[in-house]
Amino acid sequence: MSRRDHAALRQTMRIRFDFNNAMASSIGDAHGITEAALASLSERVARGHSEIARRRQAGELDWMKLPSSLNVASEIEAYVDSIKGRFDNFVVLGIGGSALGNIALSTALNPPYYNLLSPEQRGGRPRLFVLDNVDPDQFSGFLRVVDPRRTLFNVITKSGTTAETMAQYLIVRDMLVKALGDSHRDHIVTTTDAKSGELRKIIEVEEYRTFVIPGTVGGRFSVLSPVGLISAAITGIDIQELLAGAAFGDEMTSEPDLRRNPAYANAAIHYLGYEAGRTLSVMMPYSQALKDVADWYCQLWAESLGKRVDLDGRIVNVGPTPIKALGVTDQHSQVQLYAEGRFDKIVNFIAVDRFHHDVVIPPGYPPSPGVNYLGGHTLNELMDVERQGTAVALSDTGRPSVTFHLPAVNAFTVGQLMFILETQTAMTGELLHINAFDQPGVEAGKIAAYALMGRSGYEKRAAEISASRKSSPAYII
Repeated sequence: MSRRDHAALRQTMRIRFDFNNAMASSIGDAHGITEAALASLSERVARGHSEIARRRQAGELDWMKLPSSLNVASEIEAYVDSIKGRFDNFVVLGIGGSALGNIALSTALNPPYYNLLSPEQRGGRPRLFVLDNVDPDQFSGFLRVVDPRRTLFNVITKSGTTAETMAQYLIVRDMLVKALGDSHRDHIVTTTDAKSGELRKIIEVEEYRTFVIPGTVGGRFSVLSPVGLISAAITGIDIQELLAGAAFGDEMTSEPDLRRNPAYANAAIHYLGYEAGRTLSVMMPYSQALKDVADWYCQLWAESLGKRVDLDGRIVNVGPTPIKALGVTDQHSQVQLYAEGRFDKIVNFIAVDRFHHDVVIPPGYPPSPGVNYLGGHTLNELMDVERQGTAVALSDTGRPSVTFHLPAVNAFTVGQLMFILETQTAMTGELLHINAFDQPGVEAGKIAAYALMGRSGYEKRAAEISASRKSSPAYII
């Protein structure tokens, strides 16, 4: 579907957000949210909406403008067309926000077991690999099984100083130069800042093909930028439709009234829950395709909302903890805790109304009444009733949950969902009175790593770390 079909999609592909099972009317006053509590946040949500709008207008939240970046999408599509048929493998070198969105989009929107399909089944498109760790055994093992002559590497780092990604790049470049000489440049495409950073300096020398990450777009909010769009387009995902869905999500979340805005409603539910001790946010899609969206959500939620100080500089040490789960798989590993453990969780279900395939269960085995009732039903039915059953079990014991209903899993609904969750995160930051768009805790860890690896300019920090690292044998077994 093209972007001009956007209006027609509003009813057929609109995500529905159901928060009945978070309300006191469904799960009781002890753990449910009352109408009065929800109403009490209306003015704060409206103020938060105004602040988000102000920052957006000021160019501080460029991730909110990504759905309208159609020229960038067209540029990426033209690049993908220009290299069609040249590569068997497309490899992302990135970490955190430079990797999780790529993985989430591929799992959601490419066929299951995409890399195992034949080249013909993949439409001549390359296999996709995302190397988001520097485990030496994994990395060296991967390089042994791919042909550098048929592999394109995408180096993604906005700062150009991400130690993990740049270490990978140096290793890959060395391999490519040895195998290909000067033509190694045709096997690297970069995604980084427009003007600054160490990678930008390298690009000026090597003349790699480059795509730009907008200046105020942080990693965890970058999935709809070239960070996520290049790998999506190269594997055949309709990135124009992805952006159209995100644009629709932007429209859905433009209302200041939390009763009419799914992102703000869930932000309010999580904020009220957090204040009442429900500090864990479980993301549980009942769709194998969406399992890595839960992983992406964990970074979005944790890095944005886990903060030591608030906007007034007060030490607050806030932050709800995200947990990823998968229905129905984790009914058999985590749900026991959710149903009978502490009352400290809010479960976010994602339901899918229509899967791409219907799988019929054959007629039952007559001698076994405990099995034959399944005959004639479908796996689709089983998946959905398992979700409903879990929601009922949690509700009956006063455990709050909400449900995002996707009409189907496609580029439009996934783009829509991701934008809703990003906006939900921004509003939750407003309610917590923190900056949801920095990550000083991550930066502190990076600085320590620079010092320990001997990077110039970090000698003082290295000395401080050395002096403070005391280890007693009494506590080593």
